[in-house]
Amino acid sequence: MLRRLYDWTMEKAAHPHAQAWLAFFSFIEASFFPIPPHPLLGLMCLAEPRRAIRFAAIATAASVAGGLFGYAIGYFLFESIGASLLAALGLGESFPQAACYLREYDVEVILLAGATPVPFKLLTITAGFIKMALVPFILASIAGRALIFMTVGILFRLFGAPIKRVIDQYLGTVTAAFGVLVVAGIFAVTLIGGDDHGPTDACEAATTVQA
Repeated sequence: MLRRLYDWTMEKAAHPHAQAWLAFFSFIEASFFPIPPHPLLGLMCLAEPRRAIRFAAIATAASVAGGLFGYAIGYFLFESIGASLLAALGLGESFPQAACYLREYDVEVILLAGATPVPFKLLTITAGFIKMALVPFILASIAGRALIFMTVGILFRLFGAPIKRVIDQYLGTVTAAFGVLVVAGIFAVTLIGGDDHGPTDACEAATTVQA
């Protein structure tokens, strides 16, 4: 079923209203849809490299807006919708750890989720649930989503279709490296704090969440 859903999503790259579909998928992926918009963005940029930055900007803006929708689900509707949604997406067991990390590290975690394969929807819903400050959440979402989407757009705009092979081969490595740097920075801060039993270990072992 997931494969059929993916194929259906990719078909929208050739749709007359492809930009609207890109915005739609970027929005819902940030809050509840399982298929990321990155492959659709890549196909659209491949077809029209001169409009790649425009496509990337659409994906970024829509994803941030979708993140706010996910935040609202966590803030207002977690018990009635959010918890069941995370469970249906296979993210229920990760929720306690996500809540712990967000409470401890705040913006850094949103940046990490926004720019790496960490499910962004998990963090947006969780951020709402723990009532993370809204302005830092929005700014971190913009930075994280722009990093991944605008990188694709700029590369296609500068180098055209031949860059697709490079993106396919190295983009995951670059974003993963960014994620490693963020995690390393968090770990370094923990070490500087001098706590031998810092919050990272506690978060990894978290199984429950305090409202």
